[in-house]
This record gives sequence, C-alpha cells and structure tokens, in this order.
Amino acid sequence: MARTEYYDDPAAPEPNSMVVAASAVVTDEAGRILLQRRQDSGLWALPGGGMEMGDSLPGAAVREVKEETGLDVEITGLVGTYTDPRHVIAYSDGEVRRQFNICFTARVIGGALAISDESTELRFIAPDALATLPMHHTQRLRLRHYQEARDQPYLG
Repeated sequence: MARTEYYDDPAAPEPNSMVVAASAVVTDEAGRILLQRRQDSGLWALPGGGMEMGDSLPGAAVREVKEETGLDVEITGLVGTYTDPRHVIAYSDGEVRRQFNICFTARVIGGALAISDESTELRFIAPDALATLPMHHTQRLRLRHYQEARDQPYLG
C-alpha cells in the first residue's frame, strides 16, 4: 500500500482517522541510530507504527520495532510527543490519517536484524550521516530532538 505524507499543505486531503502510534530511536553500542527505508514511500524513518488494543504505548514501540526490524528492544526514555494537525498521511486504500505519535528511546537487548514487508533496507546510521538520507521532515524533527539530549521531552 502506498502512502503520501503532507505537512502544512492546503492541497492535503482531509483526515478520516486518528491513529495513536509509537516510534523508537534505537541505538547501538556505537551510538548509531537504527533506521528503515520504508517500502511504501522509499523514505528513511524510525521504526514504529499504530498502537493495538492490547498494547501499552511503550509496548507498541517494542512490538513495532520487533515486527519491522527483528530486534528486541528495551525502552529507555522518551523523546517526545508529536501531534501536529498539519501532518497528514494518505494511504492508497483511502485512509487519510492524522497521527498522534509518541517517540521513545530504546536499546537493543536481543534478536537479529531482519527486513520486514514494510521496509526495503535496515541500517544503523552514524548521527553525522543522517542529513544525507531522504526522509520526511517530521522524522528529522524527532531525530533532532533526540540528538539535542533535552532535559525534558518535546511536547508538540
């Protein structure tokens, strides 16, 4: 299923759903950040996805990282909340989503990298190489907030 992300775009379709989602900045021992190249957009992104009825928010992040990357992670902190109504995601099945995303920090505790049907590539990226990757600016915002090592999570 294809997806198109809009931000502050008057031509964006009107949302018809609200989805609570979790994402995670997963780092390795060298401080590199795990990213996936999304199959539906070709853009690089943090692993994450929609919360299911049986999930807690941190549990959703752990489950999504496992499903999308094959890695088992432990949540270690909170980057922030991302609820900007100007960010709309349209899917080819007709869903137009406004997303409420909570972004966590996490560390790897097991598993092995494995590409899912949601991605075409997985890579741990050095922080100084992030700027060279094609990604939606909402992903860059989360990564920037993570790199700022804020005393308090971003609330937006």
